[in-house]
Amino acid sequence: MEPHITLVTLGVANLARAVEFYEKGLGLPLKERNDSVAFFQTRGTLLGLFPRDELAKDIGIEDQGSGFGGITLAHNVDSPERVDRVLDEAVAAGATLVKPGQKVFWGGYSGYFRDLDGHYWEVAWNPFWQ
Repeated sequence: MEPHITLVTLGVANLARAVEFYEKGLGLPLKERNDSVAFFQTRGTLLGLFPRDELAKDIGIEDQGSGFGGITLAHNVDSPERVDRVLDEAVAAGATLVKPGQKVFWGGYSGYFRDLDGHYWEVAWNPFWQ
């Protein structure tokens, strides 16, 4: 059996702006891009960016797009200090800090930012993961 790749695709309002945010602001490696979609390689998962209205059309739904969609994405790092650095880098690139890095109930350290298109990202250090 061949290994599979998980792909998470975010609907974005402006593809060029989102690509710049993820590539330059967060330092994710751009794997592939054309005029209608971009893919970033992450460890074990690809992150896809696709124009939000086109993504809604592909699904066959209306693009109503506001509020919390009930999903967060997570970026796990190797230390609490790195959590704070990534949050700072995201904000410097245009993200909104939602929750600063802090100790959390499960024993780790995490914070949240909202990207340019309103997607919520947790940046976390988990002392129980290698």
